[in-house]
Amino acid sequence: MPNITIKKLDTNHPDFNQQLQQLLTWDESDDLDLQQRVLAILADVRSNGDMAVINYTNRFDQRHISVAHELELPKASLKAAWDTLPTAQAEALQAAATRILSYAEQQKLQSWQYSEADGTVLGQKITPLDRVGLYVPGGKAAYPSSVLMNAIPAKVAGVGELIMVVPTPNGETNALVLAAAYIAGVDRVFSIGGAQAVAALAYGTETIPAVAKIVGPGNIYVATAKKLVFGQVGIDMIAGPSEILVICDGKTNPDWIAMDLFSQAEHDENAQAILISDDGDFLAAVADSINALLPDMERAAIIRASLSTRGALIKVANLAEAADIANRIAPEHLELSVEHPEMLCEKIRHAGAIFMGRHTAEALGDYCAGPNHVLPTSGTARFSSPLGVYDFQKRTSLINCSAEGADSLGKVASVLARGESLTAHARSAEYRIK
Repeated sequence: MPNITIKKLDTNHPDFNQQLQQLLTWDESDDLDLQQRVLAILADVRSNGDMAVINYTNRFDQRHISVAHELELPKASLKAAWDTLPTAQAEALQAAATRILSYAEQQKLQSWQYSEADGTVLGQKITPLDRVGLYVPGGKAAYPSSVLMNAIPAKVAGVGELIMVVPTPNGETNALVLAAAYIAGVDRVFSIGGAQAVAALAYGTETIPAVAKIVGPGNIYVATAKKLVFGQVGIDMIAGPSEILVICDGKTNPDWIAMDLFSQAEHDENAQAILISDDGDFLAAVADSINALLPDMERAAIIRASLSTRGALIKVANLAEAADIANRIAPEHLELSVEHPEMLCEKIRHAGAIFMGRHTAEALGDYCAGPNHVLPTSGTARFSSPLGVYDFQKRTSLINCSAEGADSLGKVASVLARGESLTAHARSAEYRIK
């Protein structure tokens, strides 16, 4: 097998900034034909409800559904999947769920209020969303970890009802996914997928209830549908290809780092894996490890395509410069494989998740460390955060004016409202002035 040609960048090169920008550019231009197909599905489901969902499910998933109630998986099937899991899988799933739950419990927002001297009370009321929809990929892609990461924070937030949709091509279900739904407390599961599932969750049908927010990963049809229903419902985020950025001081086993890069590159050909180091010899050693380890990887072709097109080895002058570049990239996953990760972490402002120290593989975060693996991609960590309990809670402002407070605030509001020529606003406030 020929060696991978992976880009090598150096901050000393005069064109480094341009090279870095080209490396990071992710051109997923809107496919208008795809959008039109998705819009047609959304409109059909909105107008025709269950019948449209059944038709698309039979067509795309090779099902033979005749009545809508066949779309829902019985609660007993979730429990049966859990009860019959091999012991090792059950123990691993439970261990992951316990850790995710413990972490999520720390994120729960609480209502608060305070009183001013004149008796006016101001505050914030926290309430959970009434109903949330969770999209889970089906077929060849089986992600029980995604079920846990999305469902558990929703349950900790107090979401009233959690509806899961998962396609079952040819009627085949995945026991791990159903078992994960069971232990995470999913309330109802429908065996549907694609844009039609997103439409059903957004608009509701005779059988499938409308939700307030849709979360969870999916293919390009699902992602496009989520974009198009946003506003009718909330969504978690628009996710791009998976990313990992590793900063290493040259003292970690190069095989470890190569495999860490593989761990994201194996997702798909558009995933991005980048290594930054101030040690040129180490970068060369990792390149050797990449080529030595790749032939034994089950997804070698995908890893090769990812690293060849979007991967890079970047030489920097020092770790401070590495941190600056990391902040420019704002990666989904950032490994600080260095002697003193806490010190370097202080320089990091933008990253979805930071994995600190030589022993903290990014893969641990994907499954069982505890923090959520739903993270901002494509540089959006500059302004976005990981999925968490707070994404399933709403904040409502509270204002309770005393007579004295209404008097003093009314005078201020009157002046400002008249300055905006909104006299009804002004007079409404003025009625409360003593």
